[in-house]
Amino acid sequence: MTNCAPDHVTFNVLRNVASDEGVQRTGQLAIPKRRCIGTPNFLALSSRGPIPHMTPDVISKHTQLNGSYLALEDFLEKSPKRLGPAIFNIDAEKREPLHAYTATPTPVTTVLGARRHPAVVAPMGNGKDYISIYTSTGFQKLTTREYCRAVEALQPDIAIPLADLTFGYSHMRTKLPNPKRQLRMVERTEDWLAEIVKSIDTEGSGTAVFAPLLPVSYPTQWEYLNRLSQDYVENLSGLAVYDADIIPDLMNHESLHPLPRLSMDFITSPHEILRQVKLGMDMFTLTFLNAVSDSGIALTFSFPPAESLSSGALPLGVDMWSPSHQVSLKPLSDGCRCYVCTKHHCAYVQHLLNAKEMLGWTLLQIHNHHVLDEFFRGIRASIAVEPPTFERDYDLFSKAYEPELPKGTGERPRARGYHFKNEGGQSKINAPAWEKYDAGKTEDPALAAEMAGIAVTGAAAEGAETPLVPDPTTDGKDLDRKGFAEISQ
Repeated sequence: MTNCAPDHVTFNVLRNVASDEGVQRTGQLAIPKRRCIGTPNFLALSSRGPIPHMTPDVISKHTQLNGSYLALEDFLEKSPKRLGPAIFNIDAEKREPLHAYTATPTPVTTVLGARRHPAVVAPMGNGKDYISIYTSTGFQKLTTREYCRAVEALQPDIAIPLADLTFGYSHMRTKLPNPKRQLRMVERTEDWLAEIVKSIDTEGSGTAVFAPLLPVSYPTQWEYLNRLSQDYVENLSGLAVYDADIIPDLMNHESLHPLPRLSMDFITSPHEILRQVKLGMDMFTLTFLNAVSDSGIALTFSFPPAESLSSGALPLGVDMWSPSHQVSLKPLSDGCRCYVCTKHHCAYVQHLLNAKEMLGWTLLQIHNHHVLDEFFRGIRASIAVEPPTFERDYDLFSKAYEPELPKGTGERPRARGYHFKNEGGQSKINAPAWEKYDAGKTEDPALAAEMAGIAVTGAAAEGAETPLVPDPTTDGKDLDRKGFAEISQ
């Protein structure tokens, strides 16, 4: 789509299709100076600024990326060498600082949140005026005032205010915090929203605000939603939804209907995407996309599925580590028209993965983003067509494909910033490339003590010099085998 030139963020619903479970809809999100985004659609998840494995020129040439979600905690650290984080010292040169610092292409929309998605569980909770964040130098506190100043300085296209989330439970609907804690979550989130709305309104910033909807029951946040629809709706440009099941209840708040909805829910498969589209979701942050590329998986699904599908359930992707690809000159996915499938083949991609060449994961990212682009294009078409075919296509997709994404059998790339450990004692992501010689063998305690300098053995223990010739009892073949001597013929 072409770049948009509105004065502020606007969202136009192009079509609504009601069903028993919700209202599917297509729309267009227009953001000043950015590419217009047709919805439903998705945003990429960044790691310390860039999309993993893809440089800005790769994004511009080989993808149709619409937007990127960035976490402020990726850029905050305590360093004795500088007074503040480097991101606040960028010389933007007529560009928005966040775009300039992260080298995000100009047409791509930036969405700024406080924490990564998904976020690492903090050992300490949130406070009255701060949340706990996980930076490159450990856990820190981020106050609402600091976050407002960061939004003002970085000028993202969209900002998601702080939300009082217990990230350990936020994606487990069957294990929520106690009711008293849930009420405090709602109260704090409303206070923090009011502060950022006041800050942006005072400074006259062009940043749009997407109000967070918490992963708690509708009755618990009913009063909060009422305030959004009555007191804050004129200051809001959208909603950041942490639990998609709240969407049907938004029908009780008419003034919130026109706002675009960004899913911050934990999505693990395309089946969950379709379920949320059926409820009425517009935009998605896909937590599985970077993970499948890291695992060496090439996505192969399409929407709607081809009519000639066999009776058996098809995999959602293929493992490029499989030996079956060693001599395969086929594209990663039949019928795919992405750069990778038209220029390369399975054997080449598998060779790159086996050689640990970073280009292998770059090609997988290009391919997988293209598959998701086509997937969402199919969703929009099925809703827009007359009569709509989304529900029929949804049922076909559910029957045609396996419910879960496949697991990669090879190693992931070298651990990076987004490969954080969720809990203490967790094993390493990849096996170490090097290990100690004779690791796992029984160690001679006497020799270990001598090497440590706490014991003396052999001839030196009797006050004699170390012999230059082997003892008569030494096995000559053993010395020859280990390279310490040669047997005369």
